[in-house]
Amino acid sequence: MRYCLFLICLLCSLSGFTQVRERKIVQFSGIIVNRDSNTVVPYVTITNLSGRDQFYSANYKGYFSFVAHEGDTLAFTAVGYRREALIIPNGLADSKYTVLMKMQQESINLPGVRVYPWASTDEFKKEFMTMKFADDDLEIAKKNLSRESLASMMATLPRDGAEMQSFNFQNNHNRLVNKNINQRLANPLLNPFAWGALIQQIMQGDRSREQ
Repeated sequence: MRYCLFLICLLCSLSGFTQVRERKIVQFSGIIVNRDSNTVVPYVTITNLSGRDQFYSANYKGYFSFVAHEGDTLAFTAVGYRREALIIPNGLADSKYTVLMKMQQESINLPGVRVYPWASTDEFKKEFMTMKFADDDLEIAKKNLSRESLASMMATLPRDGAEMQSFNFQNNHNRLVNKNINQRLANPLLNPFAWGALIQQIMQGDRSREQ
């Protein structure tokens, strides 16, 4: 019984091997283009699924040429295009088979990626443990309205338009008042003529009282 099974398996394997050996070899060539625009698709990967996944590649003009067998299944793959398949027909009259392969362009939506500023998980843990939480709105308002903050802003912030107008108006008023009282804007206490005039006025006042 065992010998019969062995002979059957041997005959089946020899039959399959004979069929493989009897398949006709052809020179498979072609050009790969875009189905919509008829422009060439460069560097397409061609996989012979019937020949132990043999790989071939088209050139930058979309042209390819290699040896295959009749009945082989070929897969065409490229980034941004749908996977296409082609079977070399049996019973070709010539040892050459040329095709114009058209591939459909396909848009692939990749999932979103969020980039974090940490190089590793350990660095993230370190930054997280030393992270300082921000104050709430009430605490921020208290800091902004503190005496130190207001004094700092008064010393550093420039005057706005209304303040500048009021300041200029006050300066002009003081300048006019001082100019009417003292024409030269000098200190009368340091002027000897002013002292002489004052003494003279006092003496004239005393004389008027005596009379």
